[in-house]
Amino acid sequence: MQITFSSQHPMKSPTAIYTQCVHRRNLLTLAIETSCDDTSVAVLEKHKDNSATLYFNSKVTSDNRTYKGVHPVIAHESHQQNLAKLVDEALRSLPIQPSATAHMGNALLIRSPTGTEVRKKPDFVTATRGPGMRANLITGIDTAKGLAVAWQVPFLGVNHMQAHALTPRLVSALDAARAEKIGSLNNNGTTPAFPFLSLLVSGGHTMLVHSKGLCDHEILAQTTDLAIGDMIDKCARDILPSEILKSARSVMYGPALEHYAFPDASISISDYGYKPPSQRAKVPTMPTKARKSLEQYDWFVTPSLTAPGPGVTLKDLAAMFSFSGIGSSVKSIITKNPEMDDTERRALAREAMRVAFEHLGSRVMMALQDLSSKAMDVETLVVSGGVASNQYLKHILRAMLDSTGRENMRLVFPPPELCTDNAAMIAWTGIEMWEAGYRTELDAMAMKKWAIDPKSESGGILGVSGWKKINSDD
Repeated sequence: MQITFSSQHPMKSPTAIYTQCVHRRNLLTLAIETSCDDTSVAVLEKHKDNSATLYFNSKVTSDNRTYKGVHPVIAHESHQQNLAKLVDEALRSLPIQPSATAHMGNALLIRSPTGTEVRKKPDFVTATRGPGMRANLITGIDTAKGLAVAWQVPFLGVNHMQAHALTPRLVSALDAARAEKIGSLNNNGTTPAFPFLSLLVSGGHTMLVHSKGLCDHEILAQTTDLAIGDMIDKCARDILPSEILKSARSVMYGPALEHYAFPDASISISDYGYKPPSQRAKVPTMPTKARKSLEQYDWFVTPSLTAPGPGVTLKDLAAMFSFSGIGSSVKSIITKNPEMDDTERRALAREAMRVAFEHLGSRVMMALQDLSSKAMDVETLVVSGGVASNQYLKHILRAMLDSTGRENMRLVFPPPELCTDNAAMIAWTGIEMWEAGYRTELDAMAMKKWAIDPKSESGGILGVSGWKKINSDD
Protein backbone atom coordinates (compact mmCIF):
# COMPACT_ATOMS: atom_id res chain seq x y z
CA MET A 1 0.00 0.00 0.00
CA GLN A 2 1.44 3.31 -1.05
CA ILE A 3 0.52 6.54 0.71
CA THR A 4 1.32 9.96 -0.74
CA PHE A 5 1.26 12.81 1.75
CA SER A 6 -0.29 16.04 0.49
CA SER A 7 2.39 18.42 -0.76
CA GLN A 8 0.49 21.42 0.58
CA HIS A 9 1.51 20.33 4.07
CA PRO A 10 5.31 20.08 3.98
CA MET A 11 7.21 18.82 7.01
CA LYS A 12 7.00 21.49 9.70
CA SER A 13 9.61 22.36 12.26
CA PRO A 14 8.98 21.15 15.84
CA THR A 15 8.12 24.71 16.87
CA ALA A 16 5.53 25.01 14.12
CA ILE A 17 4.01 21.67 15.06
CA TYR A 18 3.82 22.67 18.74
CA THR A 19 2.03 25.89 17.83
CA GLN A 20 -0.38 24.03 15.57
CA CYS A 21 -1.25 21.60 18.37
CA VAL A 22 -2.05 24.40 20.81
CA HIS A 23 -4.87 25.57 18.56
CA ARG A 24 -6.30 22.17 17.62
CA ARG A 25 -9.74 21.47 19.03
CA ASN A 26 -9.18 17.77 19.65
CA LEU A 27 -6.19 16.49 21.59
CA LEU A 28 -4.74 13.01 21.11
CA THR A 29 -2.03 11.51 23.30
CA LEU A 30 -0.29 8.20 23.82
CA ALA A 31 0.57 7.69 27.49
CA ILE A 32 2.90 5.40 29.44
CA GLU A 33 2.75 4.38 33.12
CA THR A 34 5.67 2.47 34.71
CA SER A 35 5.94 3.86 38.25
CA CYS A 36 5.79 0.51 40.07
CA ASP A 37 4.98 -3.02 38.89
CA ASP A 38 2.32 -2.24 36.27
CA THR A 39 3.39 -1.61 32.67
CA SER A 40 0.54 0.31 31.07
CA VAL A 41 -0.05 2.15 27.79
CA ALA A 42 -3.12 4.15 26.75
CA VAL A 43 -4.36 6.16 23.78
CA LEU A 44 -6.83 8.90 24.71
CA GLU A 45 -8.46 11.69 22.71
CA LYS A 46 -10.30 14.66 24.19
CA HIS A 47 -12.88 16.23 21.91
CA LYS A 48 -13.95 19.83 21.50
CA ASP A 49 -17.12 19.23 23.57
CA ASN A 50 -15.06 18.10 26.61
CA SER A 51 -15.93 14.44 26.05
CA ALA A 52 -13.14 11.89 25.63
CA THR A 53 -12.57 8.58 23.87
CA LEU A 54 -10.27 5.92 25.28
CA TYR A 55 -9.07 3.97 22.25
CA PHE A 56 -6.63 1.77 24.13
CA ASN A 57 -5.79 1.08 27.77
CA SER A 58 -3.87 -2.07 28.62
CA LYS A 59 -1.39 -3.18 31.24
CA VAL A 60 0.81 -6.06 32.31
CA THR A 61 1.59 -6.59 36.00
CA SER A 62 4.91 -8.19 36.92
CA ASP A 63 4.73 -11.56 38.66
CA ASN A 64 6.09 -11.01 42.17
CA ARG A 65 4.23 -13.84 43.92
CA THR A 66 7.42 -15.67 44.85
CA TYR A 67 8.52 -12.64 46.87
CA LYS A 68 5.06 -11.80 48.35
CA GLY A 69 5.72 -8.17 47.48
CA VAL A 70 7.02 -6.02 44.63
CA HIS A 71 10.63 -6.97 43.82
CA PRO A 72 12.38 -4.00 42.13
CA VAL A 73 14.41 -6.11 39.70
CA ILE A 74 11.47 -8.30 38.67
CA ALA A 75 9.26 -5.24 38.14
CA HIS A 76 11.96 -3.47 36.11
CA GLU A 77 12.53 -6.50 33.90
CA SER A 78 8.79 -6.77 33.30
CA HIS A 79 8.72 -3.19 32.01
CA GLN A 80 11.62 -3.96 29.67
CA GLN A 81 9.89 -7.09 28.38
CA ASN A 82 6.40 -5.67 27.91
CA LEU A 83 6.47 -1.92 27.29
CA ALA A 84 7.52 -2.01 23.63
CA LYS A 85 4.93 -4.69 22.85
CA LEU A 86 2.17 -2.65 24.48
CA VAL A 87 3.21 0.48 22.56
CA ASP A 88 3.19 -1.52 19.32
CA GLU A 89 -0.32 -2.74 20.10
CA ALA A 90 -1.48 0.75 21.07
CA LEU A 91 -0.32 2.24 17.76
CA ARG A 92 -2.82 0.06 15.92
CA SER A 93 -5.56 1.61 18.07
CA LEU A 94 -4.81 5.18 17.02
CA PRO A 95 -7.75 6.78 15.16
CA ILE A 96 -7.77 6.50 11.38
CA GLN A 97 -6.49 9.61 9.60
CA PRO A 98 -8.33 10.11 6.28
CA SER A 99 -5.83 9.89 3.42
CA ALA A 100 -7.19 13.05 1.82
CA THR A 101 -6.13 15.14 4.80
CA ALA A 102 -3.04 13.17 5.84
CA HIS A 103 0.36 14.85 5.85
CA MET A 104 3.61 14.37 7.71
CA GLY A 105 2.51 16.69 10.49
CA ASN A 106 -0.60 14.76 11.49
CA ALA A 107 -0.30 11.15 10.37
CA LEU A 108 1.66 7.95 10.93
CA LEU A 109 1.98 4.89 8.73
CA ILE A 110 1.24 1.90 10.98
CA ARG A 111 1.70 -1.74 9.98
CA SER A 112 -1.29 -3.99 10.58
CA PRO A 113 -2.10 -7.64 9.77
CA THR A 114 -3.89 -6.44 6.64
CA GLY A 115 -1.23 -4.03 5.43
CA THR A 116 -0.31 -0.43 6.20
CA GLU A 117 -2.79 2.06 7.62
CA VAL A 118 -2.73 5.83 7.97
CA ARG A 119 -3.35 6.74 11.61
CA LYS A 120 -3.55 10.04 13.44
CA LYS A 121 -0.27 11.10 14.97
CA PRO A 122 -0.54 11.87 18.70
CA ASP A 123 -0.29 15.57 19.47
CA PHE A 124 2.12 14.74 22.29
CA VAL A 125 3.41 11.79 24.33
CA THR A 126 2.74 11.55 28.07
CA ALA A 127 4.53 9.49 30.71
CA THR A 128 4.61 9.21 34.49
CA ARG A 129 7.62 11.19 35.67
CA GLY A 130 7.15 10.40 39.36
CA PRO A 131 6.82 9.60 42.14
CA GLY A 132 7.74 5.94 41.98
CA MET A 133 10.57 3.44 41.58
CA ARG A 134 13.20 5.42 39.71
CA ALA A 135 14.55 2.68 37.43
CA ASN A 136 11.01 1.75 36.42
CA LEU A 137 10.09 5.38 35.76
CA ILE A 138 13.18 5.81 33.58
CA THR A 139 12.08 2.91 31.35
CA GLY A 140 8.77 4.62 30.63
CA ILE A 141 10.15 8.15 30.36
CA ASP A 142 12.94 7.20 27.96
CA THR A 143 10.49 5.33 25.74
CA ALA A 144 8.13 8.32 25.74
CA LYS A 145 10.93 10.75 24.94
CA GLY A 146 12.06 8.53 22.07
CA LEU A 147 8.57 8.47 20.59
CA ALA A 148 8.21 12.24 21.01
CA VAL A 149 11.49 12.89 19.20
CA ALA A 150 10.75 10.37 16.44
CA TRP A 151 7.31 11.86 15.84
CA GLN A 152 8.52 15.45 16.40
CA VAL A 153 5.84 16.16 19.00
CA PRO A 154 6.16 17.45 22.58
CA PHE A 155 6.68 15.31 25.67
CA LEU A 156 4.76 15.67 28.95
CA GLY A 157 6.00 14.06 32.18
CA VAL A 158 3.24 14.11 34.79
CA ASN A 159 2.77 13.44 38.49
CA HIS A 160 1.34 10.02 39.34
CA MET A 161 -0.58 11.21 42.42
CA GLN A 162 -2.01 14.19 40.55
CA ALA A 163 -3.26 11.69 37.98
CA HIS A 164 -5.08 9.66 40.64
CA ALA A 165 -6.71 12.85 41.93
CA LEU A 166 -7.88 13.82 38.42
CA THR A 167 -9.20 10.36 37.50
CA PRO A 168 -12.87 11.24 38.21
CA ARG A 169 -12.56 14.08 35.71
CA LEU A 170 -11.42 11.52 33.13
CA VAL A 171 -14.43 9.36 34.00
CA SER A 172 -16.67 12.40 33.53
CA ALA A 173 -15.27 12.98 30.03
CA LEU A 174 -15.61 9.30 29.08
CA ASP A 175 -19.20 9.27 30.34
CA ALA A 176 -19.93 12.38 28.27
CA ALA A 177 -18.79 10.58 25.12
CA ARG A 178 -21.01 7.59 25.89
CA ALA A 179 -23.97 9.89 26.59
CA GLU A 180 -23.40 11.67 23.29
CA LYS A 181 -23.60 8.36 21.42
CA ILE A 182 -27.07 7.66 22.78
CA GLY A 183 -28.21 11.25 22.33
CA SER A 184 -28.44 12.19 26.00
CA LEU A 185 -25.44 14.49 26.33
CA ASN A 186 -25.95 17.30 28.82
CA ASN A 187 -22.45 18.71 28.92
CA ASN A 188 -21.94 21.08 31.81
CA GLY A 189 -18.16 20.75 31.65
CA THR A 190 -15.75 18.30 33.21
CA THR A 191 -16.62 17.24 36.74
CA PRO A 192 -15.92 17.35 39.58
CA ALA A 193 -15.14 21.03 39.38
CA PHE A 194 -12.43 22.40 41.66
CA PRO A 195 -12.26 22.58 44.62
CA PHE A 196 -12.90 19.08 45.97
CA LEU A 197 -11.39 16.71 48.52
CA SER A 198 -9.22 13.84 47.28
CA LEU A 199 -8.57 10.76 49.40
CA LEU A 200 -5.66 9.00 47.68
CA VAL A 201 -5.36 5.45 48.99
CA SER A 202 -3.01 2.87 47.52
CA GLY A 203 -0.20 0.48 48.36
CA GLY A 204 2.33 3.29 48.33
CA HIS A 205 0.39 6.36 49.41
CA THR A 206 -2.29 7.50 51.84
CA MET A 207 -3.15 11.18 51.83
CA LEU A 208 -6.13 13.48 52.14
CA VAL A 209 -5.81 16.37 49.72
CA HIS A 210 -7.71 19.61 49.20
CA SER A 211 -7.65 19.83 45.40
CA LYS A 212 -8.10 23.53 44.69
CA GLY A 213 -6.89 23.54 41.09
CA LEU A 214 -5.05 21.54 38.46
CA CYS A 215 -1.65 22.00 40.15
CA ASP A 216 -2.80 23.17 43.58
CA HIS A 217 -3.32 20.22 45.90
CA GLU A 218 -2.91 20.94 49.62
CA ILE A 219 -2.14 17.89 51.75
CA LEU A 220 -4.41 17.92 54.81
CA ALA A 221 -3.36 14.53 56.20
CA GLN A 222 -0.90 11.81 55.26
CA THR A 223 0.42 8.58 56.68
CA THR A 224 3.19 8.66 59.25
CA ASP A 225 4.18 5.04 58.59
CA LEU A 226 2.57 2.48 56.27
CA ALA A 227 0.25 3.24 53.38
CA ILE A 228 -3.18 1.72 53.89
CA GLY A 229 -2.85 -0.57 50.87
CA ASP A 230 0.45 -1.93 52.16
CA MET A 231 -1.13 -2.56 55.57
CA ILE A 232 -4.11 -4.37 54.03
CA ASP A 233 -1.79 -6.55 51.95
CA LYS A 234 0.16 -7.46 55.09
CA CYS A 235 -3.06 -8.26 56.97
CA ALA A 236 -4.16 -10.42 54.05
CA ARG A 237 -0.93 -12.42 54.19
CA ASP A 238 -1.59 -13.08 57.89
CA ILE A 239 -5.34 -13.76 57.68
CA LEU A 240 -5.91 -15.55 54.38
CA PRO A 241 -5.59 -19.36 54.32
CA SER A 242 -2.46 -20.57 52.54
CA GLU A 243 -4.40 -22.06 49.62
CA ILE A 244 -5.88 -18.64 48.78
CA LEU A 245 -2.47 -16.96 48.93
CA LYS A 246 -1.00 -19.62 46.63
CA SER A 247 -3.77 -19.17 44.07
CA ALA A 248 -3.58 -15.35 44.05
CA ARG A 249 -2.77 -13.82 40.67
CA SER A 250 -0.63 -11.05 42.13
CA VAL A 251 0.87 -9.82 45.39
CA MET A 252 -1.84 -7.18 45.74
CA TYR A 253 -3.82 -9.23 48.22
CA GLY A 254 -6.32 -6.53 49.22
CA PRO A 255 -9.04 -7.60 46.76
CA ALA A 256 -8.60 -11.22 47.89
CA LEU A 257 -9.05 -10.14 51.52
CA GLU A 258 -12.24 -8.25 50.69
CA HIS A 259 -13.64 -11.23 48.78
CA TYR A 260 -12.71 -13.55 51.65
CA ALA A 261 -14.35 -11.26 54.22
CA PHE A 262 -17.50 -10.91 52.10
CA PRO A 263 -17.60 -14.07 49.95
CA ASP A 264 -21.09 -13.39 48.60
CA ALA A 265 -20.58 -11.19 45.54
CA SER A 266 -24.25 -10.19 45.59
CA ILE A 267 -24.09 -8.80 49.14
CA SER A 268 -26.34 -5.80 49.71
CA ILE A 269 -25.46 -2.71 51.72
CA SER A 270 -27.60 -3.81 54.65
CA ASP A 271 -25.76 -7.14 54.80
CA TYR A 272 -22.51 -5.41 55.76
CA GLY A 273 -23.98 -5.02 59.23
CA TYR A 274 -22.14 -1.72 59.63
CA LYS A 275 -23.36 1.23 61.63
CA PRO A 276 -21.10 4.25 62.12
CA PRO A 277 -20.30 4.94 65.79
CA SER A 278 -22.46 7.83 66.96
CA GLN A 279 -19.58 9.53 68.73
CA ARG A 280 -17.75 9.97 65.42
CA ALA A 281 -20.34 12.54 64.41
CA LYS A 282 -19.34 14.68 67.37
CA VAL A 283 -15.79 13.78 68.29
CA PRO A 284 -14.05 11.98 65.42
CA THR A 285 -11.12 11.01 67.65
CA MET A 286 -13.12 8.93 70.14
CA PRO A 287 -11.87 5.32 70.36
CA THR A 288 -13.92 2.75 68.50
CA LYS A 289 -15.58 0.06 70.62
CA ALA A 290 -15.67 -3.58 69.56
CA ARG A 291 -18.91 -4.62 67.88
CA LYS A 292 -21.30 -6.91 69.79
CA SER A 293 -20.92 -9.49 67.03
CA LEU A 294 -17.26 -9.87 68.02
CA GLU A 295 -17.81 -10.40 71.74
CA GLN A 296 -17.50 -14.16 71.26
CA TYR A 297 -13.83 -13.71 70.39
CA ASP A 298 -10.99 -12.91 72.76
CA TRP A 299 -9.27 -10.39 70.50
CA PHE A 300 -9.64 -6.72 69.62
CA VAL A 301 -8.13 -4.80 66.69
CA THR A 302 -6.59 -1.67 68.16
CA PRO A 303 -7.60 1.62 66.45
CA SER A 304 -4.89 4.13 65.51
CA LEU A 305 -4.29 7.63 66.87
CA THR A 306 -7.61 7.91 68.66
CA ALA A 307 -6.71 10.63 71.16
CA PRO A 308 -4.10 13.36 71.69
CA GLY A 309 -1.06 12.39 73.73
CA PRO A 310 2.17 13.93 75.01
CA GLY A 311 3.31 16.48 72.47
CA VAL A 312 0.46 15.60 70.08
CA THR A 313 -2.48 17.99 69.76
CA LEU A 314 -5.87 17.39 68.19
CA LYS A 315 -4.72 19.47 65.22
CA ASP A 316 -1.67 17.22 64.87
CA LEU A 317 -3.90 14.14 64.93
CA ALA A 318 -6.10 15.55 62.18
CA ALA A 319 -3.09 15.62 59.84
CA MET A 320 -1.98 12.05 60.59
CA PHE A 321 -2.86 8.62 59.28
CA SER A 322 -1.22 5.61 60.92
CA PHE A 323 -1.75 1.99 59.95
CA SER A 324 1.23 0.08 61.32
CA GLY A 325 -0.51 -0.47 64.66
CA ILE A 326 -3.53 -2.05 62.98
CA GLY A 327 -1.30 -4.42 61.06
CA SER A 328 0.68 -5.30 64.18
CA SER A 329 -2.55 -5.95 66.08
CA VAL A 330 -3.77 -8.37 63.41
CA LYS A 331 -0.43 -10.17 63.28
CA SER A 332 -0.43 -10.57 67.07
CA ILE A 333 -3.98 -11.98 67.02
CA ILE A 334 -3.09 -14.55 64.35
CA THR A 335 0.16 -15.49 66.11
CA LYS A 336 -1.78 -16.26 69.29
CA ASN A 337 -4.50 -18.14 67.36
CA PRO A 338 -2.74 -19.97 64.50
CA GLU A 339 -5.53 -22.57 64.17
CA MET A 340 -8.26 -19.94 63.76
CA ASP A 341 -11.13 -21.28 61.63
CA ASP A 342 -12.60 -19.60 58.55
CA THR A 343 -15.52 -18.01 60.38
CA GLU A 344 -13.25 -16.25 62.85
CA ARG A 345 -10.70 -15.31 60.17
CA ARG A 346 -13.46 -13.68 58.15
CA ALA A 347 -14.60 -11.78 61.22
CA LEU A 348 -11.02 -10.60 61.77
CA ALA A 349 -10.70 -9.53 58.13
CA ARG A 350 -13.89 -7.47 58.37
CA GLU A 351 -12.82 -5.92 61.66
CA ALA A 352 -9.34 -4.99 60.40
CA MET A 353 -10.83 -3.27 57.36
CA ARG A 354 -13.51 -1.54 59.44
CA VAL A 355 -10.99 -0.09 61.88
CA ALA A 356 -8.71 1.05 59.04
CA PHE A 357 -11.54 2.58 57.02
CA GLU A 358 -13.04 4.37 60.03
CA HIS A 359 -9.57 5.78 60.67
CA LEU A 360 -9.58 7.17 57.12
CA GLY A 361 -13.09 8.50 57.59
CA SER A 362 -12.27 10.21 60.88
CA ARG A 363 -9.66 12.42 59.19
CA VAL A 364 -12.10 13.22 56.40
CA MET A 365 -14.67 14.33 58.98
CA MET A 366 -12.07 16.48 60.76
CA ALA A 367 -11.03 18.10 57.48
CA LEU A 368 -14.61 18.85 56.47
CA GLN A 369 -15.30 20.39 59.86
CA ASP A 370 -12.17 22.54 59.61
CA LEU A 371 -12.92 23.68 56.05
CA SER A 372 -16.48 24.53 57.03
CA SER A 373 -15.24 26.68 59.91
CA LYS A 374 -13.17 28.63 57.35
CA ALA A 375 -16.13 29.03 54.96
CA MET A 376 -14.32 26.74 52.49
CA ASP A 377 -16.99 24.08 52.08
CA VAL A 378 -16.51 21.43 49.41
CA GLU A 379 -19.27 19.43 47.74
CA THR A 380 -17.34 16.39 46.53
CA LEU A 381 -15.07 13.76 48.08
CA VAL A 382 -13.06 11.87 45.47
CA VAL A 383 -11.57 8.53 46.52
CA SER A 384 -8.93 7.12 44.18
CA GLY A 385 -6.01 4.71 44.18
CA GLY A 386 -6.05 0.92 44.34
CA VAL A 387 -7.84 0.70 47.70
CA ALA A 388 -10.70 2.79 46.29
CA SER A 389 -11.98 -0.35 44.54
CA ASN A 390 -12.96 -1.76 47.97
CA GLN A 391 -16.76 -1.65 48.27
CA TYR A 392 -16.67 -1.87 52.07
CA LEU A 393 -14.62 1.35 52.15
CA LYS A 394 -17.23 3.02 49.95
CA HIS A 395 -20.01 1.90 52.28
CA ILE A 396 -18.24 3.06 55.45
CA LEU A 397 -17.37 6.50 54.09
CA ARG A 398 -20.92 7.04 52.85
CA ALA A 399 -22.32 5.99 56.24
CA MET A 400 -19.95 8.30 58.11
CA LEU A 401 -20.79 11.26 55.88
CA ASP A 402 -24.51 10.65 56.32
CA SER A 403 -24.19 10.30 60.09
CA THR A 404 -22.63 13.77 60.28
CA GLY A 405 -25.40 15.46 58.30
CA ARG A 406 -23.55 15.40 54.95
CA GLU A 407 -26.07 13.33 52.99
CA ASN A 408 -25.79 15.69 50.02
CA MET A 409 -22.04 15.45 49.69
CA ARG A 410 -20.99 13.66 46.51
CA LEU A 411 -18.80 10.62 47.09
CA VAL A 412 -16.99 9.75 43.86
CA PHE A 413 -15.20 6.46 43.22
CA PRO A 414 -13.74 5.75 39.76
CA PRO A 415 -14.54 2.33 38.26
CA PRO A 416 -12.22 -0.39 39.63
CA GLU A 417 -10.12 -0.60 36.47
CA LEU A 418 -9.27 3.11 36.83
CA CYS A 419 -8.63 2.95 40.59
CA THR A 420 -5.44 0.95 40.23
CA ASP A 421 -2.40 2.26 38.34
CA ASN A 422 -3.20 2.76 34.66
CA ALA A 423 -2.02 4.82 31.71
CA ALA A 424 -5.47 6.29 30.98
CA MET A 425 -5.24 8.57 34.02
CA ILE A 426 -1.73 9.58 32.92
CA ALA A 427 -3.06 10.44 29.47
CA TRP A 428 -5.85 12.55 30.94
CA THR A 429 -3.47 14.43 33.23
CA GLY A 430 -1.24 15.09 30.25
CA ILE A 431 -4.20 16.55 28.37
CA GLU A 432 -5.21 18.80 31.28
CA MET A 433 -1.61 20.00 31.71
CA TRP A 434 -1.32 20.56 27.95
CA GLU A 435 -4.46 22.68 27.91
CA ALA A 436 -3.00 24.73 30.76
CA GLY A 437 0.04 25.41 28.57
CA TYR A 438 2.61 23.08 30.15
CA ARG A 439 5.24 21.01 28.34
CA THR A 440 8.20 19.01 29.66
CA GLU A 441 11.77 19.53 28.50
CA LEU A 442 13.49 16.52 26.96
CA ASP A 443 16.22 16.61 29.61
CA ALA A 444 13.73 16.24 32.49
CA MET A 445 14.64 13.43 34.88
CA ALA A 446 12.56 10.78 36.65
CA MET A 447 11.46 11.79 40.16
CA LYS A 448 11.53 9.11 42.86
CA LYS A 449 9.79 11.59 45.17
CA TRP A 450 7.57 14.36 43.88
CA ALA A 451 5.22 16.24 46.19
CA ILE A 452 1.90 17.57 44.92
CA ASP A 453 1.48 20.27 47.58
CA PRO A 454 2.80 23.67 46.40
CA LYS A 455 3.58 24.48 50.05
CA SER A 456 6.03 21.58 50.27
CA GLU A 457 9.77 22.17 50.36
CA SER A 458 10.09 21.17 46.69
CA GLY A 459 7.28 23.49 45.58
CA GLY A 460 4.83 20.81 44.49
CA ILE A 461 3.98 19.78 40.96
CA LEU A 462 5.38 22.90 39.31
CA GLY A 463 8.29 23.27 41.74
CA VAL A 464 10.57 20.79 40.00
CA SER A 465 12.80 21.60 37.05
CA GLY A 466 11.91 20.59 33.51
CA TRP A 467 8.65 22.46 32.93
CA LYS A 468 8.14 24.80 30.00
CA LYS A 469 5.13 27.15 29.83
CA ILE A 470 3.58 27.84 26.44
CA ASN A 471 1.23 30.79 25.97
CA SER A 472 -1.87 29.91 23.98
CA ASP A 473 -1.15 32.74 21.57
CA ASP A 474 2.44 31.64 20.89
